[in-house]
Amino acid sequence: MQDVFASAKLNYAAGDPASGAAAQQVLTPQDFDDACVEIMAWPGYAPTPLVPLAGLAAEIGVARIDYKHEGPRFGLGSFKALGGSYAALRVLRRELTRRLGHPVSLEDIRAGRYAADCARVTLVSATDGNHGRSLAWGCQRFGAPCRIYIHAEVSEGRAAAMRDLGAEVIRISGDYDESVRLAKEEAAANGWFVVSDTSWPGYSEPPRDVMAGYGVMTREICEALQQPPTHVFLQGGVGGLAASVAAGLRQFYGPDAPRVVIVEPELADCLYQSARNRAATTVEIAEETIMAGLSCGEPSEMAWEILSEEASDFLTIPDEIVAPAVRLLAAAQTGDPVVEAGESAVAGLAALIAARGNEGLAAKLGLDAGSRVLLIGSEGVTDPAIFNAIMEGAGHA
Repeated sequence: MQDVFASAKLNYAAGDPASGAAAQQVLTPQDFDDACVEIMAWPGYAPTPLVPLAGLAAEIGVARIDYKHEGPRFGLGSFKALGGSYAALRVLRRELTRRLGHPVSLEDIRAGRYAADCARVTLVSATDGNHGRSLAWGCQRFGAPCRIYIHAEVSEGRAAAMRDLGAEVIRISGDYDESVRLAKEEAAANGWFVVSDTSWPGYSEPPRDVMAGYGVMTREICEALQQPPTHVFLQGGVGGLAASVAAGLRQFYGPDAPRVVIVEPELADCLYQSARNRAATTVEIAEETIMAGLSCGEPSEMAWEILSEEASDFLTIPDEIVAPAVRLLAAAQTGDPVVEAGESAVAGLAALIAARGNEGLAAKLGLDAGSRVLLIGSEGVTDPAIFNAIMEGAGHA
């Protein structure tokens, strides 16, 4: 395996998993069931591939690696398609039911029966790209105006994708967390509705719906696997993806659920620091990571409630192992199927390769020749210009 993985410095913090009820109560089985029933009825729904990486598994010395490739999801390029659009639909139902004084169904909104009413409900969010694209897609389908706030480092390609779906895109000069604050402030001032993938005190329903939507992906995985994984490596960010998958796996497998390993950029390590402090911890983003979708300094409180009980290990990775991991998949360097992935999709893959090659760290993680590892390939090529630059050798090696 490449020297860049062997020499990579990964930071490690042990979690403090407990046999609490968060995986059953913060996101309930009913939450996941409701999301699956709705999303699986959408036009264009199809399970995304679970790609076996047998060649890579043999090379690094584990029994099995399965990579859930979310690139084809609804033509939007990422797992976020499951969350933002579903949460938007649920927000519209709650608000139209309140305004009209009678129950409004998701199906009726989806069928366009309330298009004129939806047109008077503006939905807003901050994003690094993929969540906003999902929200814009949902708003376009349901007839609601959409405003998306992006920070200075979000690529123009990702901004254009949201504009193409009808969203008004507002770029700020600060970072992701500042875009979240501005979205909240302007929504409050104008009577708009925030559809965020992160929670804060007094704001929990849309983030819960977002995470419930992600459960479609977890259910597909569980139904495809013949036996439970021993490990799942999950990208950090605000923690919504990781918490949703961890809860879904716990609900499906019970005591046989896999060991949960959280992976973050060392430049945006709020969950790693939360693990060290045993409390949700905000960090300052001093420099943007190549993993744009994971450049988050403030964890979701709801997500942390689950991860504090479910996650066994927390890792940070340096940016220099990301581009090599993208190229490894896209060039089929280990003889596995070709997978074209974005920068944030390969965080778990890069961490797994580097950790397996480090005897001490592998021991801490319980990684050995019998390990069966699940990876979430959270995005495909959501920005072709960045992907092409990486394939040509740019992007930290």
